[in-house]
Amino acid sequence: MKLASMMSTLCLASLGMVGCSSNITQPDEYSGFLSDYSQLKEAKSPSGVEVMRWVDPKLDVKRYTAAYIEPTQFYPKPQPTVKIPQNTLNGINAYYDQALKREVSKSLPLANGPGPGVLVIRAAITAVSSKTEGLKPYEIIPVALVAAAVSTASGIRDQETTLGTEAQFIDGGNNKVIAQVVRKGTGKELENSSQVMQASDVKNVIDGWASDLHQSYLKLKGR
Repeated sequence: MKLASMMSTLCLASLGMVGCSSNITQPDEYSGFLSDYSQLKEAKSPSGVEVMRWVDPKLDVKRYTAAYIEPTQFYPKPQPTVKIPQNTLNGINAYYDQALKREVSKSLPLANGPGPGVLVIRAAITAVSSKTEGLKPYEIIPVALVAAAVSTASGIRDQETTLGTEAQFIDGGNNKVIAQVVRKGTGKELENSSQVMQASDVKNVIDGWASDLHQSYLKLKGR
């Protein structure tokens, strides 16, 4: 049975129980990293991905002449596991930093700290969880392994890696929050439940986040 067919069957079977996992981060998946979630609304990222987002309607990004990217973090702080060891978590965090700096520096010089005219980007990798019929919810950690398909013949579960992020954009002069976004993405499939996850399994997700952030800046600048 092909993967797409298996996923469809799994979703149909679970509709009466918990439904299929949404691409939009749900309120019960919010980590508490942001100070206010009440103004978030569904939107499409520049790449067409569904996100929860809020942008100050009075925002004028042209006033910012530099950007300061705070060191990315995990929120809440995770406990490494056999499946997701500390070196994997460290690698994910480091790559998120690199990707943000790479994309943002295409349009704005990077500052060493906040200040007038500086756009501050504060981002975290946050917990997501998923429930699928017949499967127990995975422990809520920054990287949740979500069942993508179930082979009833062999009992082997192919699993996808899912990563969530929440980010604030802050005026470095007055510390005012000017935009917020919450989103998640799916990385590479793992062959089975015992495969150890690597940071490289979610690099495509992080690259997409960083690219969308830069493209959103360009779109706001050109409006």
